[in-house]
Amino acid sequence: MNTLAPTAAWSDKRYLWLLSPAIPLISVLGLVGYQQTHQTWLLWLFPFVVHVLIPVLDWLFGEDFSNPPESVVAELDRDFFYRALLWLFIPFQMAGTVLGAWLVATHDFAWYEMVGLIMSVGGFNGIGIATAHELGHKKESLDRWLAKLTLAPSGYGHFYVEHNRGHHKRVATPEDPASSRLGEGFWRFLPRTVIGSLRSAWELERERLNRQGKSVWSLSNDNLQAWAMTLVLFGALVAWLGPVVLPFLILQAMYGASLLEVVNYVEHYGLLRQKDASGRYQRCEPEHSWNSNHIVGNILLYHLQRHSDHHAHPTRRYQALRHFDDAPQLPSGYALMITVAYCPPLWFALMNKRVVRHYGGDLSRANIHPAARSQVLARYGQAKR
Repeated sequence: MNTLAPTAAWSDKRYLWLLSPAIPLISVLGLVGYQQTHQTWLLWLFPFVVHVLIPVLDWLFGEDFSNPPESVVAELDRDFFYRALLWLFIPFQMAGTVLGAWLVATHDFAWYEMVGLIMSVGGFNGIGIATAHELGHKKESLDRWLAKLTLAPSGYGHFYVEHNRGHHKRVATPEDPASSRLGEGFWRFLPRTVIGSLRSAWELERERLNRQGKSVWSLSNDNLQAWAMTLVLFGALVAWLGPVVLPFLILQAMYGASLLEVVNYVEHYGLLRQKDASGRYQRCEPEHSWNSNHIVGNILLYHLQRHSDHHAHPTRRYQALRHFDDAPQLPSGYALMITVAYCPPLWFALMNKRVVRHYGGDLSRANIHPAARSQVLARYGQAKR
């Protein structure tokens, strides 16, 4: 039984949510500042904000374990303010993508400046996938189309299909390409999840369209619709600015997609849903996702870090997501955790013991990477509570 945190101390962070589109806005301002001053550090503003500033702010402002009382959830759901904040992310994101391409076409960059530009533009487009994630879960057709649009700059439109109908069904199982396994480093996980998610998204649409008597190559294919938006965006920028921008667009998209996947890596590492007597996986519960209540990261990512409640109750809107006392807790917010994940030995040292502790030393209940099973069991198999 999962235990909710008390609700007495809850207060609506209504106006703090205005900071949610801050990352693309800060990045755009950095690009504008570079165009005016040619100060190289402005091209590296996004990496600094994500990998340095946000972890520091998470540490300074700490965590919020309070939950909205159920009596206000319906009102929160109806409040257009929270929906509009999701939409507000998109113009900043698109403006930054266009501005980045224009800078490539009109400026001569040193290699380290180009790397900063790719990480800045690809970075906020990768974070844009979190916005698309929230929009894609909604029932309104406008929000669903905006989810595909938000995925266009990263070229990762199939996420719209795979996340909702694949990942949510198979999460925290060995069959899910987006659920990382105990002993599996991020750089091993990355090709597995990219290839597996793409295959899954295509097969899911094939099955859906076949049931409707349509070909997978139909215009009704959600993957094709989303990818077409990428082709239109990139094609328009190439037609305007020339082919010189195409390598930049591809590289920033690759970096943006990798940023999504490192977040996926963090969210379910080593966690496993058990099977019941019939051989079916149990229902997804808060215990099957790593959770974080760090205030700054949650505000900037539309409560994505309250991932335990999201997977247990995927239709619940971001402003109403809750903390569960029994959900496994990350030691910090996503910003620091993704930085640690890039260094597998450091990640293993920080997180493996937490997986072992979560399962009380019984690693038969964990999702272990097959290639690392003997090594993991040799080191942690005798762990006790």
